[in-house]
Amino acid sequence: MATEEKNTPAVTPATVSRVDRVGTTPGEASTESGGTTHIAESVVAKIAGIAAREVPGVFALGGGGARAFGAIRDAINQTDLTQGVKVEVGETQAAADLTIVVEYPQPIHQVAANVRTAVASAITRLAGLEVVEVNVDVNDVHLPGDDNNDDDQNESRVA
Repeated sequence: MATEEKNTPAVTPATVSRVDRVGTTPGEASTESGGTTHIAESVVAKIAGIAAREVPGVFALGGGGARAFGAIRDAINQTDLTQGVKVEVGETQAAADLTIVVEYPQPIHQVAANVRTAVASAITRLAGLEVVEVNVDVNDVHLPGDDNNDDDQNESRVA
């Protein structure tokens, strides 16, 4: 008997996906009435960003540099609702990674759990995608005194 050799592509960590990629395009799903609906990753990221911001105890999304750049965007009314959010969208599934800042003294583990629930629920309800995972990275804690302006403090010291 002759043995058959199969040429299978090597799977590297970069090619492994967390979500199903059965369809021809990410976010494309077939319907019974014919046709397809494609939901862009940016749409799912925006849904996740809005849902996360609505959770009590979440002060902001994104890392320090992203928040600084976001403050400039906010000043010119160009808020980026996807700041601090990365998503992967497959045919019927989605996965999300969020970076958040928690308000002090909120319990970090509870805020993160609430963010997971809110984001998964919003993506499922609005986009109709099964959420396979929501990873939450807490990279800072916002202290109430951090909002004080240095100018205001200097004025109160000067007679």
